[in-house]
Amino acid sequence: MRVARWSAHHPWRAIAGWIVFVIICLGGGLAIGGHAATSADFRVGEAGRAEALAAQGGLQQKPVERVLISAKGSGRLDEATADAVAQEVRGRMAGLAEVASVAAPIRSADGRAVRVDVTMKGPELEGKKHVAPLLAQTAEVRKAHPGLVVEESGSPSISEDVQGQRGDDLSRTELIALPVTLIVLLLVFRSVVMAVVPLLLSISSIMAGVGLSMVASHIFPDAGVGTNVILLIGMAVGVDYTLFYLKRDREERARSGGGLPRAAAVEIAAATSGRAVVVSGLAVAASSATLYLAGDVIFASLATGAIVVTLAAVVSSLTVLPALLATLGRRTPRRAARPRDGGLTSAVLRPVAGRPALTLGVAVAAMLVLAAPLSYMKLTDVGREAYSRDLPAMRAYDRVNAAFPELKAVNQVVVKAAPERRAQVLAALDALAHRVTADPLYAGRTRMRASADGRITLLEVPVAAYPSEKRAQTSLERLRADHIPATVGRLRGAEVAVTGDVARYADYPEHQKQRLPIILGALLLVTFAITARAFRSIVLGLAGVVLNLLSAAASLGVLTAVFQHRWAEGLLDFTSMGSIGSRVPLFLFVILFGLSMDYQVFTLSRIEEAVRRGVPARAAALDGIRGSAGVVTSAAIVMVTVFASFVPLHLIEMKQIGFSLAVAVLLDAFVIRLLILPALLLLLGRTAWWPSRRRAVPAPAPGALENVG
Repeated sequence: MRVARWSAHHPWRAIAGWIVFVIICLGGGLAIGGHAATSADFRVGEAGRAEALAAQGGLQQKPVERVLISAKGSGRLDEATADAVAQEVRGRMAGLAEVASVAAPIRSADGRAVRVDVTMKGPELEGKKHVAPLLAQTAEVRKAHPGLVVEESGSPSISEDVQGQRGDDLSRTELIALPVTLIVLLLVFRSVVMAVVPLLLSISSIMAGVGLSMVASHIFPDAGVGTNVILLIGMAVGVDYTLFYLKRDREERARSGGGLPRAAAVEIAAATSGRAVVVSGLAVAASSATLYLAGDVIFASLATGAIVVTLAAVVSSLTVLPALLATLGRRTPRRAARPRDGGLTSAVLRPVAGRPALTLGVAVAAMLVLAAPLSYMKLTDVGREAYSRDLPAMRAYDRVNAAFPELKAVNQVVVKAAPERRAQVLAALDALAHRVTADPLYAGRTRMRASADGRITLLEVPVAAYPSEKRAQTSLERLRADHIPATVGRLRGAEVAVTGDVARYADYPEHQKQRLPIILGALLLVTFAITARAFRSIVLGLAGVVLNLLSAAASLGVLTAVFQHRWAEGLLDFTSMGSIGSRVPLFLFVILFGLSMDYQVFTLSRIEEAVRRGVPARAAALDGIRGSAGVVTSAAIVMVTVFASFVPLHLIEMKQIGFSLAVAVLLDAFVIRLLILPALLLLLGRTAWWPSRRRAVPAPAPGALENVG
């Protein structure tokens, strides 16, 4: 740890260097700017292939806003008044530079509402950036006609509202996480100065991570979730790494009775906890990198955010942290830092040491019981119907769909063929339109569009059900399995694919299921390789993989039991989808495997130190776990606080991620590390370190470093 040693001897240079590093990262990111993902980046499965075909003919999805005009309360809408207001809306919207076209007014089947569809210029995902002028015009019409309900909804306005809500939620998360984290750190260190240090380093690491992610987004486009994961992971690992370092530094100074030079204490901390931090950081980064194998821009964005903020936290622990410890070392109380066995930890370990086999069996059985609901977990994409109804655009969305049920979802059949076969394609699509019109699963009239060159043709088939509903899913299955093969599927040489709201909802989870074995295999291999390499033990590598799988499975089981049912809706303020977001399990597996390495590496490092000093393997296991339990518990409380602060968020997927990670960390810190791991190590004895043949090495003595500093 030469870098940490240099930082301890040149603290002001190291502190200045870190500040410059953060400024360069954040300033460089802001100067270069981020690169947001485009619609093409989100395409997966058959739905993505169909979207690509449609885009070739200029038939891709456009940003559309719908203005709904209806009577207040249960009154009937006056047709003449509604028509006049609709024409006013058309005139106002047509004059906006952001608008490409305005459709003629459409009256609902019951005559109680009229809608005006407004198509915006530019790509679908860009609509939210330019929707404000449209909303302003709708507001003016609403103000001018107080006797009517005039409201607007559509992909751009919904995205704008969701983005604003997400920003507000993250602000509240910070207000919750930061004070609770500070309180925990104050209880741990009993020093304001030393409690503030982890927070400052975490925040600065997050700032550096945000800047680096903006630069990286030009290679891995930002899907809009990068900042979320940077905050989530940055606070967790930043505080953890600093906590490991600080505790070891204060233990060494307390153990020496105050006679150890401050730089020497930092050097010992760097050689022990510092090494564990580096290994843990690399494990989190390597585990997160497996998300790139998902072939999905959202997971790539999550991976990038996790990697850059973790590496920034590691860099801070090797540079500015040793410098701060060397500078502040004499200004903090030593009495509070004196190592203690911990009465609670000793009380827990006593029965474990007495009956390790029984403890292992009972603890593993309990974890398997928690994991049992995993057997009926249902994965689905998170559709718009899961968004909060606190959003004005979502309330309008509900009323638009109630008045015009055929707008709830649409299947889009895209056909690509040579221009000279256009007549055959049109005839086949016309036959398809007749079949679906006669099928009660579908609703409303079909609409056919074709590219200017005649190569691409698209048929829209509406369904009066939300994409998540059984009727919509059945309509897609029947379309792909029956109606298309009987019509356009018979055209030789033609390329046919189905996209639309329903196909996107169905194909995305299926895509994740196909990639999950690949990612999980890579994740297991990475976890095994890092643990085995760090401790030169194949047994510990295998044990790490099994324990991580156990904690991940148990937390997913608890997640399924809570969020896939309705009994906890009032407690956690959510509306159950009857399923789990398709991205949650994969994200949980990857991030948990990485974060679990924090505790695993730190705990095993303390045990390894005892083994190297010649302590018998079983005694070393108990000593190492007892010595690391305090800091692991403190770190777990901080991490659980950060993750749990995401549970109050409005977005159901973020709720599920925060909840599952909080549960996973609790189980990992208190069941895996205090019960299962010590019981396993006691049963394995020296075998746990196979094939390593470590010789006893004397512990670093203060006298050996008397010339340092």
